[in-house]
Amino acid sequence: MFGPLRPRSQPQPGHLYDVAVVGAGLAGTELAWRLARAGRDVLLVSQALDHLGNLYQPTVDGADFPVGSLFAQVAAQLAPATDGWTFHRHLKAEVERAAGIHLLQSTVTELDEADGQVTLSTWEGPELHARVAVLAVGAFLKGRLLIGDTLEEAGRLSEVAYDFLADDLARSGVWLIGGEQTAAGVEGAPPYDVRFLTPAPSELGGFRLARFGRVYALGRCTPGDHTYASVLEDAARLADELAGGEA
Repeated sequence: MFGPLRPRSQPQPGHLYDVAVVGAGLAGTELAWRLARAGRDVLLVSQALDHLGNLYQPTVDGADFPVGSLFAQVAAQLAPATDGWTFHRHLKAEVERAAGIHLLQSTVTELDEADGQVTLSTWEGPELHARVAVLAVGAFLKGRLLIGDTLEEAGRLSEVAYDFLADDLARSGVWLIGGEQTAAGVEGAPPYDVRFLTPAPSELGGFRLARFGRVYALGRCTPGDHTYASVLEDAARLADELAGGEA
């Protein structure tokens, strides 16, 4: 059941991916999976792979995953009362089986667009390179988590915020505005609010960040109210756009 279906490529320093997806929540995971199925060479980079595809609810019961999405396929294999951690483990196994996806745990701090590619600087040091980059970091751009009177620099419990990346986007001239979300309490964890930054609607032309030629945004990095269904449907549309109608 586990392991890639075909031998995976082994990218070396300087490797140029077709698409680099920053953030492995619902939006980024679904996008990477669809692009890989369309034959694209995809980097899926996240600060914490242990949180890949995590949900904002305790079980998969009632989650409105669209038919044909990776999330719907995994959920169909599990009981409705399956807890989020078990769902994450099965989802991650499916992503790891997908030839064409390089899963990388790293913190992207800056984006630079030049010479027909995007260079992603990382907190760890190595630079990453792709023809196109997609920001799918959800509520993590300058995310601030409020639990009662406690304030943490996080986009979700135990998940650190993307402060450096938010600062870099602002330096590039991207106008960032505030957003807010409430996460319900689950057994062993209280409810909390998250306040974060997101590109203003005027910064986007469809999914593309207007100040760049090769950088796109997805999920909560785009304006509007989002549900599981809308985020996964947007991921399908962007995958189709980036893969030239083949996703």
